Amino acid sequence: MLARDTGSRLVLETFSNNPFLAKFYEDPERYAFQLELSFLSERYHQIKNELGHPDLFGQSVISDYFLAKSFIFSKYNLKDDEMKLFEKLFSIINLQAPIPDLYVYLHAPVDKLLENIKLRGRNYEKYIQDDYLKEVQDGYFGFFKSQQKMKILVIDTSNLDFVNKKHDFEELKRNIFGGSFSMGMNMLIL
Repeated sequence: MLARDTGSRLVLETFSNNPFLAKFYEDPERYAFQLELSFLSERYHQIKNELGHPDLFGQSVISDYFLAKSFIFSKYNLKDDEMKLFEKLFSIINLQAPIPDLYVYLHAPVDKLLENIKLRGRNYEKYIQDDYLKEVQDGYFGFFKSQQKMKILVIDTSNLDFVNKKHDFEELKRNIFGGSFSMGMNMLIL
């Protein structure tokens, strides 16, 4: 919706063709490493292909993920020895990833996330547990706190329905594009 309204190029995460995703939700311990490596590879190739060549005319890009997502999720999905290997690979790949002008994180409480997952209706997501979502949220906030050379905007969307209410969407858009943000984490409650 933001890309459409601003004339930006949209880069969406590809996940539906990941052969390990459904298997992971059924048996996380068995398929976590394969899943995380396949996502890291896919995200790297997509970022390289989509963002590797800057637009000379300055068209903005809006994406629904950032490469660090792979690192954040892997910390909760991988065993220690797997994480050490994954971290080495990630650090090599991450050196080549562009840093966004503004990283926007739309925060919602876990119960709202579970409700959204249910509405989305993906069969394999029915195995997602609330404690897992809480761990991932904590991982995002840990990552944000460690980033001092990137502008991060965390928006609490607990009271918004920006998909179905135009006013909420306009408020969200106004705050994202109209704000002046400092390096590090900036918080906003709408």
